[in-house]
Amino acid sequence: MPITTSAKKALRVSRRRRVFNLRRKEAMKEVVKKFKKLMIQSKKADAAKILPAAYQAIDKAKKRGVIKANAAARYKSQLARAVAK
Repeated sequence: MPITTSAKKALRVSRRRRVFNLRRKEAMKEVVKKFKKLMIQSKKADAAKILPAAYQAIDKAKKRGVIKANAAARYKSQLARAVAK
């Protein structure tokens, strides 16, 4: 456990940020999963409508530092390729 005041505050802050980051990551995963489910069901039109929401979730996760920039680019590229196929 932290002893100094600054270490205690750092622990509080990191716990708070962890909650936000997990929430952002789960939202991203949920949208991507929904997109992939539609692609499996051969509903490309519906999947294409969800694509902007998936991009938005990925970009927000990248902006918050939940995922790295190259990972975000890779996710977006894979989704775009899936729709183009």
